[in-house]
Amino acid sequence: MAQKLYTKDHEYLIIEGDTASVGISDYAQQQLGDVVYVELPEVGKTFAQNDEAATVESVKAASEVYAPVACEILESNAALGDTPNLINEDPEGQGWFFKIKIANKSELEALMSEQEYGKFVEGAA
Repeated sequence: MAQKLYTKDHEYLIIEGDTASVGISDYAQQQLGDVVYVELPEVGKTFAQNDEAATVESVKAASEVYAPVACEILESNAALGDTPNLINEDPEGQGWFFKIKIANKSELEALMSEQEYGKFVEGAA
């Protein structure tokens, strides 16, 4: 069964074994407003935890998307190039940014569960 975790920077990971899909949370896309452009990482690129991995631009602002854990990029969501609004329509589904191979599973311990993240964003509101 897939496990979903969140970062304090509002990225999510949907983890299945040693791989995960990464994107921004519903809360984050609401804060950004209408997404108009996404710059995604190249397949094969590696990142340390908290490295800048992608950029998302909206009508309000540009924001970085960070690697939630040390990883290698397995796939980028090509659909976002033509339809970046998928991030607004389905941020934690079809609006994923990239898929990763997790390099260090122990880094997952620093992330939040859905329940913990819910309390985190309530505190931010």
